[in-house]
Amino acid sequence: MQKKRFYHAARRIFSVLCLAFAVTSANADDFTDLQKAAKGQTVYFNAWGGDAKINSYISWAGQILADRNDTTLVHVKLTDTASAVSRILAEKAAGRKNGGSIDLLWVNGENFAAMKRAGLLQDRPWVTSLPNWRYTDSKALPAILSDFAEPTNGKESPWGRAQLVFSYDSARLQTPPKSAAALADYIAANPGRFTFPQPPDFIGMSFLKQILIELSKADPALYQPVDEANFDAVTAPLWHWLDKAKPNLWRAGNAYPANYPVLRQLLGDGEIDIAIAFNPADASAAIARGELPNSVRTYIHDGGTLANVHFLAIPFNASAPEAAKLVANFMLSPEAQVKKADTANWGDPTVLSMPKLSDAQRMAFTKLPRGIATLSDADLGRTLAEPHPSWVPRLEAAWIKRYASGQ
Repeated sequence: MQKKRFYHAARRIFSVLCLAFAVTSANADDFTDLQKAAKGQTVYFNAWGGDAKINSYISWAGQILADRNDTTLVHVKLTDTASAVSRILAEKAAGRKNGGSIDLLWVNGENFAAMKRAGLLQDRPWVTSLPNWRYTDSKALPAILSDFAEPTNGKESPWGRAQLVFSYDSARLQTPPKSAAALADYIAANPGRFTFPQPPDFIGMSFLKQILIELSKADPALYQPVDEANFDAVTAPLWHWLDKAKPNLWRAGNAYPANYPVLRQLLGDGEIDIAIAFNPADASAAIARGELPNSVRTYIHDGGTLANVHFLAIPFNASAPEAAKLVANFMLSPEAQVKKADTANWGDPTVLSMPKLSDAQRMAFTKLPRGIATLSDADLGRTLAEPHPSWVPRLEAAWIKRYASGQ
């Protein structure tokens, strides 16, 4: 009887292993076919183009893909990702089901949710079939399956991790303000020394969300679809904070930097005391490039800061969907991820799971310089979840109505 049970158990294990091998083989065969189909294709990769180091990294990836796969990667530099989403929506309205102008798009949660809602993504899930998906771990990093609380459903590929950090020049500022309340006091006591990028810039909107979450004590309403019935009540603390801060902002709140690279430059030039970025290594990379002094350091608020994962998505009508998947797979490779994590290139934290890498691959990450201004993983452990994506356009509209005219 015992031998019989062992025999049946062994058969079940053997069947599972055979199925796993069959699935893996099928995926490998499918990807080989994909590589063949991608040869000679051109991928129009629409991605924010406001940072030279990111542009340089994408250019490097394009050269690798051209050399190895005869695939051309064209970086279409965006100032606002929403404009690309609007273009895809217009193509759908015009009945352009194939031959779309965008093959691959760098997206955040708000834009992904809009694309998902409007049916602008590839119909079938594709991400978990990428060979390099095996290097990720959704249990250790659940955010690779959920973008701003919106399930990805296998329709966007994780590209990097991000967390809001504040940078300051320790030679000028000894004790930076580490909460929304402390920052309000700092602004009042130091007129003209603080600002943030103008919404709808991503960092500008992230700063507004950070302050709102802190002041509202992470009101549960923020993690549900925005409701007009309670919008004014939930956001009242944010507008009160901004009304109080505005007269003492840089240029009296009548002008705002366009984006975080401009903000970083203002810090380097000594015009402001605190800058903001959504990359923990941004300041270290800027120091290495000579754009910031060696005395610059970073910090997060005591209660934590916003953290998320950013992704790559393929539109429903992409002209080169096969090559787009090939690009996404390469961007998820240990080779591409370790280069991106290097502060000399970008400094973007990886989405890969270290236990799933080989010893040599792990060593490549371990050897990366952390950067003089980059916080430790322990220090970055205090994170805040992104609100539901529907809050972004509503906050943006409310901010523009109240402050964009400089009133």
